[in-house]
Amino acid sequence: MSHTPGLKAALKRGALIAAANWPLVIVQFVAEASLKLLLAVPIVGGAFLVALLLDTSLTDLLSGDVRDIVTAIVSALVTNPAALIAFVTATLLVLLGGSMLTFVVKGGTVALLAEAERVAGPVEKPPLRLESLRRASVVGIDAYLAGCTRLWRRYVRIGLGLLMIYALTAGVYLAFVLGGYELAANSALMLGWTAAAALASSALIVWITVINFFYLMTQMVVAIEDVSVMAGVRLALGFVWGHLREIAAVFGVVLVGVVVATAASILATAGLSLIAFVPLVGLAVLPLQLAAWLLRGIVFEYLALAALGAYLSHYRWYQRGTEGQAPLIVTKEPGIRLA
Repeated sequence: MSHTPGLKAALKRGALIAAANWPLVIVQFVAEASLKLLLAVPIVGGAFLVALLLDTSLTDLLSGDVRDIVTAIVSALVTNPAALIAFVTATLLVLLGGSMLTFVVKGGTVALLAEAERVAGPVEKPPLRLESLRRASVVGIDAYLAGCTRLWRRYVRIGLGLLMIYALTAGVYLAFVLGGYELAANSALMLGWTAAAALASSALIVWITVINFFYLMTQMVVAIEDVSVMAGVRLALGFVWGHLREIAAVFGVVLVGVVVATAASILATAGLSLIAFVPLVGLAVLPLQLAAWLLRGIVFEYLALAALGAYLSHYRWYQRGTEGQAPLIVTKEPGIRLA
């Protein structure tokens, strides 16, 4: 039986496979950016709706960050139920439509990256040659569309399940925070509630991170094994449990990389804010901010695909080990059966 790939080898393999298929990084970045831009449409539309119906200053509504804007719009629309219903409906339609687009796009990305990992060979072993990267490059329009066509129904189901979990999590979190605030308001329990709210926020971040991780694992398994969503969930749980230490190591390294990239992005944004006050030089802030936004998004997407490539290498080993112990016959019909 082959040995499980080490952390360094798995990360190197994932990084090289993602680099060899760099157009997938651009595709994922465009899809994620499109969803964010689409979500901005009902927010700006809600601001204009508030300005027209409630005679509210548009400048005041659009001041601050996105969270402040959303809070101000919702607070103003509460006084007008018809406007609030229209705003919520538009936001939900854009959210569902844009999310389904990203789910379909992700199907082609994962399918091609899984194929690249399968045919790449020992690309992580030195010396690194251009021929090895070319062999690992499988990006093509026809192959990408075929992956989207094969997986889009199952990926939409997985994505809708993720959105449902998000909605339930948000409801529980808001009920806890708002209900606790009402109970603790003007009482000696306020300090304890503040600590509890901070712990709840930390638990929320951890929970969302875990959910997103298993969401990715399910997508990966469904693409490789070509099984139903429920079968993919079961196989993903078995894979993670069987390789918990290796998978946790990859996850931890990638998480550190994301934290470092986020810190660098914050520092760069702060530096650009200082340049904005310099005469003449401040005119270059907008294109610099655009370039920083593009670089940040591409780096984050590359880290995500490199991590997926590392997970794929571990899953290939997991497949070989499982087949060596008890052959697993996977059919293209929903579900799996053991030989």
